[in-house]
Amino acid sequence: MSIVVTGATGHLGRLIVTSLLDRGVPAGQIVALGRETARLADLAGRGVTVRQADYDDPESLRTAFAGAEKLMFVSGSEVGRRVAQHRNVVTAAREAEVGLVVYTSIPKADTSSLILATEHRATEQEIVASGLPYVLLRNSWYLENYLPQVPTYLEHGVAGAAGEGRISAAARADFAEAAAVVLTGEGHTNRVYELGGPAFTLGELAAEVSRQSGREVGYLDLPVEKYVEVLVGAGLPQGFAEVLADGDRGAAEGELYVEGDDLARLIGRPPVTLAEAIRTAL
Repeated sequence: MSIVVTGATGHLGRLIVTSLLDRGVPAGQIVALGRETARLADLAGRGVTVRQADYDDPESLRTAFAGAEKLMFVSGSEVGRRVAQHRNVVTAAREAEVGLVVYTSIPKADTSSLILATEHRATEQEIVASGLPYVLLRNSWYLENYLPQVPTYLEHGVAGAAGEGRISAAARADFAEAAAVVLTGEGHTNRVYELGGPAFTLGELAAEVSRQSGREVGYLDLPVEKYVEVLVGAGLPQGFAEVLADGDRGAAEGELYVEGDDLARLIGRPPVTLAEAIRTAL
């Protein structure tokens, strides 16, 4: 068995490789892909096969996927370019006759109004149309999206545009473990999993930081346009700020709330909670 993991130089891809190893998959049966293979030297040192691959380079993908039984397709990070890049991945997977494609998507990708959902929806459609067996892992937000901001929250409070919308964020490691379970288990073919942790509002995020730090931390809810201005003022590029603010807009409308317990069932335990995550960040 050969499991190929794309994006292994990224946070999620690397955690998926680690989770596979932790689940007893022999290192020689795992292929870790990345644009810069030097960043995968530690995995190579553990016996994992390392190959260079670039979503913009179809030939590199065809070479990297050779002999793959299963493909862990971690979505690309270049918003606005992912439809063409992901099509390259799906085409190469089809040519390699991969036995299973597992793709990291976004909650409710088939109906979501989020800017980020457009490319995921197109990719899901490409995968299904390819005729390849698949699993769609519709991951909600990462808790790690918020944890690096804790010092800022302590100084300035939490700002956003999510209103009372509940966000089913989960730890990146829990999403990675779910992917490893799907890649190594049976009965997942052509399934769609909506994955998320215990939901919270940004007001509850502020309250939890306040409770654990002993300092008063509030939540300032802003109109989407104003929140974009705040993010740009903090140094973010306009386009990225608009995507982040749109995420909050979607959260306010329930786009990031995940019903059910797919994540807990896959990993066999409760996902990491917001309180536990903040405890590690303080």
